[in-house]
Amino acid sequence: MGRKGAETRDRLLQATQELIETGGYSGAGLNQVIAASGAPRGSLYFHFPDGKDQLVGESIRRAGQALGDAMEDLADSTPSTAEFVEAVLRHLGDRLEESGWRKGCPVATVALEMAATSDPLQEACSEVYTSWAAALRTRLDGRPDADDLSVTILALVEGALLLARAHRSKDPLHRVARQITTLLR
Repeated sequence: MGRKGAETRDRLLQATQELIETGGYSGAGLNQVIAASGAPRGSLYFHFPDGKDQLVGESIRRAGQALGDAMEDLADSTPSTAEFVEAVLRHLGDRLEESGWRKGCPVATVALEMAATSDPLQEACSEVYTSWAAALRTRLDGRPDADDLSVTILALVEGALLLARAHRSKDPLHRVARQITTLLR
């Protein structure tokens, strides 16, 4: 694929990512993706021959990787696991607030909408959550409860994001950060 093709594919994925983060799967109709990306309709079908689920699945993986990269950066700059989780929650809270409370977790909305009815999207969501839990587990290495604790922390973060979005407040994120600190003692 040439540079122009790669740029078009990137624009389609970026537009889809934005649309699913703010409106979920149903908010990312193909006409909306085409309009938001400025890409020709034919490019959509060329780059994503398996249709909308392929496009959304790749967008979820891309968003998951971006957040995973941000987590790695935060891991490098925080000495303890509690400080790492607090930094992740602060990052997510700032991102949520800056978006006008529209961008919570880039995976959760699609997981809730589609995981029961679309195997490709369930797999994409599962892959991203597994990678995030693995990143947390790496920070907990050496603890006998690292596997369980990494999933618990991820569930607390996801729940806090949902509550923060619903309340339009970072308060649930702050409360969860305090409880995670207690858990990690």
